[in-house]
Order: sequence, then C-alpha cells, then structure tokens
Amino acid sequence: MNMVWARGEYQVSTDKERLDLEAIHRYLSQEAYWSQGIPFEVVKRAAENSLAFGIYQGNNQVGYARIISDYATFAHLADVFVLPEHRGKGLGKWLMEVIVSHPDLQGLRRWMLATRDAHGLYTGYGFKPLASPDRWMERHFPDVYNYKL
Repeated sequence: MNMVWARGEYQVSTDKERLDLEAIHRYLSQEAYWSQGIPFEVVKRAAENSLAFGIYQGNNQVGYARIISDYATFAHLADVFVLPEHRGKGLGKWLMEVIVSHPDLQGLRRWMLATRDAHGLYTGYGFKPLASPDRWMERHFPDVYNYKL
C-alpha cells in the first residue's frame, strides 16, 4: 500500500509510479560518491525491488531513499539523498523520521547502512558503529559500474 506524508510544500511518498527514475539515476550516477557510473537499468531494478521513498516538491523529485528488507528481521537503508538546492530545510531528518516509523518496518531486529559523511544524521535515528565489526564480512566490487565491454 502506498503512503504519503506532507509537510509544507513537500511530500514523501512510497508510490513507485511517482519516482522520477531519470532524476534518481542522474544524481546517483553523477553526484553520489557511492554509485558513480551506475547504469540506469540497475537504478530502475533497485527501485523496483525496494521500498522506495521519494521526496517531492509538487511534481518534482528532490530526494530519495530506499529500504531493502525482508520486512521481518532486517532492513538496509540505501541511496539516501536530498538535492543540494533543497538541503538545509530538514528534509533529510523528516525522511528518516518517515522511514523509521513506517508501519512495515517495525519490530525488525537489525537495520544497516553505510555512509562516509552523514554519521551525525543517522545517529539521531539510533544508528551507531558496528558493535562487533569482527563478525561482519562483505563481498565488495567497487568498480562494478566502471567496466568496459
């Protein structure tokens, strides 16, 4: 079920039909440090298979985040951004409030995210460094979007 939250001239919506995938792709592939060069089809598939949250001013998408989850035990927060011209208005904090209070994401045992520069934002919503980093492992392919055929 799609949900909408309103605050002033902005809305947050989980309606995937509203997503401006071209705008999301433009930001993720050109601006975001974590996904430079990501192909459009990857962005599209990721949105389709996630609980996606768009921030809108009217019909214009100005922010985005997505949750990858089994809706029972685990959620991973990814691809969070607010366009630069809309920053400083509390939209990132509002988006986090909406996400952590979403009814489908209650009672989860673990939430995860990765960030280089937004620790201050996320600590306000209960995120903290890994308690046991020695237990975690990863398969990481940092150049996956930069390969040449």
